[in-house]
Amino acid sequence: MRCHSVRLPLPLLLSFLTLLVGAVTVSGFRICSYNVQKFNYQKAKNYRVIHTLTRVLHRCDISLLQDVVDPDGKAIKALLVSLNRYEGNYAYKSLSSEALGKSADDMQQYVFIYSAHKTKYSSQIVYLALNKLTPGGPFRNAVFLFLVFVPAAINEFVLVPLHTEPTKAVQEMDQLYDVFEDVERRWNNTNVMFLGDFHAGCAYMSRTDKKNIRLFSNTNFSWLIRDKTDTTLSQETNCPYDRCVCVCVCAREVSDHLPVEVTLKSPAPLIQATPLLVLLSVSAVVRSFL
Repeated sequence: MRCHSVRLPLPLLLSFLTLLVGAVTVSGFRICSYNVQKFNYQKAKNYRVIHTLTRVLHRCDISLLQDVVDPDGKAIKALLVSLNRYEGNYAYKSLSSEALGKSADDMQQYVFIYSAHKTKYSSQIVYLALNKLTPGGPFRNAVFLFLVFVPAAINEFVLVPLHTEPTKAVQEMDQLYDVFEDVERRWNNTNVMFLGDFHAGCAYMSRTDKKNIRLFSNTNFSWLIRDKTDTTLSQETNCPYDRCVCVCVCAREVSDHLPVEVTLKSPAPLIQATPLLVLLSVSAVVRSFL
């Protein structure tokens, strides 16, 4: 597998999705992660928001959206309509978690948007697991696992999204190691990628804190987004909150976070990470929102 560079109550809810992905092209299989900050139907009715999201997501084969607040599904439906109209030849589908969180005023959903042209939905299994972790639950939201199969070179890999609670970012990131061990134990699969808004920098996670995070201290894990990479749009912050951590054993009206793009390609050990809006041109796409 080659990787290039989107707060859980206990017992954890784990969603297991098997996808059959079409042949990997020269450009690779793209995965994107984006904290869309309270993305609801009101936000989806904003043309500039939906158009920017469409331009970002149409580049990706699978996209993780975090902080979606869409109990009736109308916002995601509007996004899919826009995506499918924009793309033309490709049909996008979605898979959404239930509303997750520890309080009624802080509920959100993880939503995966994926290209039906390259990805064939196979099966989904929802189960309770990892209930022996720290009493009271170290996470804010439930784990939502994506098991993806890419023929030939890349094989199977697992996507694990996480949007941490800022003040508990270090604890939650460390507990992801237990999630990794559970995945390895259950499915005999060590090709795992963690992605999302980890709040992994600045005041929430220092270099000293990283020493207490097993995903960092274990050299089998590669942090694809470096500490000096600013993944926010705010003029007041310069922080690498949004990360992608890979195990390879072998726009402001939308959000003040940049989306992160990950591309998987067959063999050759090169790891890169790129904030996606840079590729779309920050000046062209974002400044109209300021």
